[in-house]
Amino acid sequence: MAGKLTIKKGDVVRVIAGKDKGAEGKVIAVLAEQNRLLVEGVNRVKRHTKVVRQGGRSGTTGGIITQEASIHASNVMLLTEVKGKKVTTRVGAKRVEVEKTRSDGSKYTTHRSVRVATKNGEEI
Repeated sequence: MAGKLTIKKGDVVRVIAGKDKGAEGKVIAVLAEQNRLLVEGVNRVKRHTKVVRQGGRSGTTGGIITQEASIHASNVMLLTEVKGKKVTTRVGAKRVEVEKTRSDGSKYTTHRSVRVATKNGEEI
């Protein structure tokens, strides 16, 4: 059973454990079922691909391709800016009041949950 991930696609994270410790990158994809992330430029692996011929002249060329492999979510922390410096932070949640408009034009207030950086309390 996978826990709820607080890191989303597009977030900038820093690796805090493993062979790429200290590396920073943007989250390309989130694999929530496995509790893993694909981070740009982190955990690069070489894949050996075969030449695929599917009739005629079309087909993919073989060779060695370098691509990102997934990294466990516990090995990264979200980066945020505090006083002009990039620092790692945990992610919390906060309920904020928002005003919404119904299809008939009337307005009402409700609450929604937003992600918050625990270091500075700012909305992510």
